[in-house]
Amino acid sequence: MPFAPVTDSIVRELCAICGDARVIFGDASRLARYGRDQVPEKHLHVPPEVVVMPGSAAEVQAVMRLANRALVPVTPRGAGSGLSGGAIPVHGGICLSMERMDRILEVDTANLVAVVEPGVVTNRLDEVLKPLGLFFAGYPMSEEVCTLGGNAAHNAGGGRAVKYGVTRRYITGLEVVTPAGELLTLGGKRFKDVTGYDLLGLLVGSEGTLGIFTRITIRLLPRPRYRRSLLVLFDGVQPAIETVPEIVIKGRMVPASIEFMDRISFQEACRSLREGIPYQRAGAAMLLESDGSHEAQVAAEARMMESVCLARGPLDVFAADSEEESGRFWKIRKQIPWTLKTLATHSSIEDIVVPVGAIPAIIGKIQALSSQYAVRIPVFGHAGDGNLHAHPLKDPGQTEAAWYDLIPRLLSDLYRETAALGGTISGEHGIGSKRRGYLRLVMDAGQIELLRKIKNVMDPNGILNPGKIFD
Repeated sequence: MPFAPVTDSIVRELCAICGDARVIFGDASRLARYGRDQVPEKHLHVPPEVVVMPGSAAEVQAVMRLANRALVPVTPRGAGSGLSGGAIPVHGGICLSMERMDRILEVDTANLVAVVEPGVVTNRLDEVLKPLGLFFAGYPMSEEVCTLGGNAAHNAGGGRAVKYGVTRRYITGLEVVTPAGELLTLGGKRFKDVTGYDLLGLLVGSEGTLGIFTRITIRLLPRPRYRRSLLVLFDGVQPAIETVPEIVIKGRMVPASIEFMDRISFQEACRSLREGIPYQRAGAAMLLESDGSHEAQVAAEARMMESVCLARGPLDVFAADSEEESGRFWKIRKQIPWTLKTLATHSSIEDIVVPVGAIPAIIGKIQALSSQYAVRIPVFGHAGDGNLHAHPLKDPGQTEAAWYDLIPRLLSDLYRETAALGGTISGEHGIGSKRRGYLRLVMDAGQIELLRKIKNVMDPNGILNPGKIFD
């Protein structure tokens, strides 16, 4: 369906709904900020025609009713920290920024839930929960900047997902505005509910294409009292990555984290941080963590993980004996994506996921693709649940035209190899606009058509976050 442009009349109506100060129109530099997220592919960036910042569910409803009536596309936006182009307004129109809706409405310790607005930064909730001995276990690695609405929209995961799972496991209730401006209340503070279809599960992870979250109820867990972190350096990728299925499958335990970093990822992150760890010889590194309520059990699990690594002949094993030291290890891991972005003028951050037992095989396939295309492909990520971030980097001597010719072919091959091993193209970043052209490589036509039918039922005019997921 063709979309209508944003007119002066529509801008005046938006100002009447949210206030003049909450609408950005006609300022190219400010609008450009809302036309990008963290995908490095600048050609995907598109500015909106207008930005509106509602402060309540009622205002979101009014905006959506206006947009649906006028056939103007609407792109919901949290912090813009996503890696799929999900918050980029592909068709212009209205950017609906949730930045003002940033209140923690309730922390209910009797029912172990928090009720929040979508614009709450994930780490801010954690700071509130910490003194209460509670935490939200589904948070992603970008918790300092990402918002809880974005986490729910993309069903985000992170470094602890191998043990605790991803965001969907912890969302028990949603208040949702539909594309037509209706307000739905799904779920609540209860932890079990099989009454009718699982609409809550459908909407979490729908990437802002089916509804806009205005209130989120999050299940909380007791915060682990103890944790042990190990940073293990190996001389190559193979001995490092072979520890993963052995720890997860043979170790008969579920670690809190198993993070993998290849040579480029680890060395460049350490170099940028001026890290004192002797990283120069490392061909790969593993960051392993156990946590829990009983110190002896946590220590025993850490010893088991260390023994598995020692059997592979590591270069060094560093054990954190304090929270500060553990934080130091995690700082290296979190630095990787930011460092890799500085190594090339063009790159692509991928988010493949395979069964845990297939991790050594997919690493080998990625190395083969790196040789075939003569492109460096650093790899890092959440090896404990098979979610790896391959990061192809443009060669300095390569022209921009050559890069844009090469990268679709490289990604198609990468996704096919991933699918052949029982994997798929995204474990936590989402499809967005970045991967929509590749969905057919991992989903058959019948599945994709069913997704389209669901979208058409909930958004018959196709105005909510168009240009995402489907090509």
